[in-house]
Amino acid sequence: MRKGFALLAAFMLGAPLSAQTARPMLDYATAAKMRDACVAYASAHRTAVAIAIYDDEGRLLTYDAMDGVVNVAGELAEWKARAALGYRVSTADMAKWGANGVPGTANLPGGVPIFTADGAALGAIGVSGGANGADLPCAQAGVAAAGLKETPR
Repeated sequence: MRKGFALLAAFMLGAPLSAQTARPMLDYATAAKMRDACVAYASAHRTAVAIAIYDDEGRLLTYDAMDGVVNVAGELAEWKARAALGYRVSTADMAKWGANGVPGTANLPGGVPIFTADGAALGAIGVSGGANGADLPCAQAGVAAAGLKETPR
């Protein structure tokens, strides 16, 4: 009887642990690689940007404001990233919705969600302050440098 009870207890306790699978997460090293690629893009295009990168749980992993960027660009970069994170769509696409003032949306390009090759959501990047429409391509350069995608497909 004791042997049967011990076996049953081991089975019941072990089942939930074996059923759990690891979920991909955006780590600081990958976020830093994205940030650095965006800085390189902005520098090559002679502009200054602010960059904010969040993981899928809404934690700010890295932030950078290049010399010469206006102060409000940092807040806008964070806003764009949080909007892309919340809706899992780029803020350039949100701007097409015509949903100005809808909570959690951003109507300026530069916020891009981040996905694995398999389509798992990892977080989002937001870029602001760039001249001549540099925000969106800068964010895209960061995502591409990490070997990640902007859409789940």
